[in-house]
Amino acid sequence: MNTQDAKRVLETALICASQPLTLREMRSLFADELGADSVRSLLDELSRDWEGKGVELVALASGWRFQSRPELREFLDRLHPEKPPRYSRAVLETLAIIAYRQPVTRGDIEDIRGVVVASQIVKQLEDRGWIEAIGHRETPGRPALYATTKAFLDDLGLASLEQLPTLEVGGEPPAFEALQGRLLDDAAEEPPAALAEAFVEEPTDVPAADVPADLPATSQSLFGDDGTPALPNPDPTDPPPQPQH
Repeated sequence: MNTQDAKRVLETALICASQPLTLREMRSLFADELGADSVRSLLDELSRDWEGKGVELVALASGWRFQSRPELREFLDRLHPEKPPRYSRAVLETLAIIAYRQPVTRGDIEDIRGVVVASQIVKQLEDRGWIEAIGHRETPGRPALYATTKAFLDDLGLASLEQLPTLEVGGEPPAFEALQGRLLDDAAEEPPAALAEAFVEEPTDVPAADVPADLPATSQSLFGDDGTPALPNPDPTDPPPQPQH
């Protein structure tokens, strides 16, 4: 099979696939006769072929896929004018904290937010496939340690955690707020289309039975008085998050 035919097979498979394709899956198209480097070379050529068009070939955490370019999504949204309901701020703040400080326990999240994290919040994020338990902290009770998944990165259009906005200690906090702005239900900022499609309503109030009597009724700011992220130091005994490249 010549290069042009191989590229056409690969292009067709990527367009027709319902999920991102891994290098292993793409190599199987050619009965493993093409090596990983050859497939990557074809992907580079395909990426160049689609430059300037409304669709682009992107590398995500779980593989490669074709998707619409960000600047065109506002037009595509007009095909589906009814906005689905979204997750609450509490759910998405929890998700943002896990994304930046993983691995973390529910206790860590509660220390940052200043309120109890209801079990249904964690369950919704697990059911959506955005977080998972990757181990347990070796402290009394052995609380579960949570980290984000490849599906979380895919839905944000990212290939790795390193592509999340950087947190600069001592500086202004736009990066952390930018991530929350993309995820939170904010009238001035729409979340990514991939996330918005999956949003469902979540009660903002934590069930009274789960909240100690002396707990504050409202969540604290995720930033300190100087504008830097109010994040705890990671426990050195915690396992690192699973590789998501």
